[in-house]
Amino acid sequence: MYARDHALIATPIGPVRVEGGNGRVTAIRLGGDGAPVHGTDVAVRAAAEQLEQWFAGERRDFDLALEPAGTPRGAVLRQGLIAVGYGETLSYGALARQLDSAARAIGQLCARNRFPIVVPCHRVLGAGGALGHYSAGDGPTTKAWLLEHERRHSGGLLL
Repeated sequence: MYARDHALIATPIGPVRVEGGNGRVTAIRLGGDGAPVHGTDVAVRAAAEQLEQWFAGERRDFDLALEPAGTPRGAVLRQGLIAVGYGETLSYGALARQLDSAARAIGQLCARNRFPIVVPCHRVLGAGGALGHYSAGDGPTTKAWLLEHERRHSGGLLL
């Protein structure tokens, strides 16, 4: 889908680009080039603001209009991933059991996640707590930073 609007924010892990239009976020991408841009679409602006709050340690949860998942089952799996709490982690297998799915399906969900951080695939680990893969930013290095960020900020009162 062509992004009709975008925002680009500076973060400790590099630029984060929010794409969207018509009141919905269509993608969040870790990385990119250019000067910060605020965007004009209400959903794009809200996502950029909420991500800035998250990086500042002032927000735990997101309230955003995301482009719907492609299938009803995809929506259930996405919501199950969103439900993994801030500062918490689960293995692919444990999340699969909770969602009556397979670990491989959870891995595919994470690999195809168009909304990193907001749909927190960084909270899903391999067996035995192994960091595993991460399809956004600089891969496992970014995943480790995101997890550590949440550990540092998980004690205070947040949104």
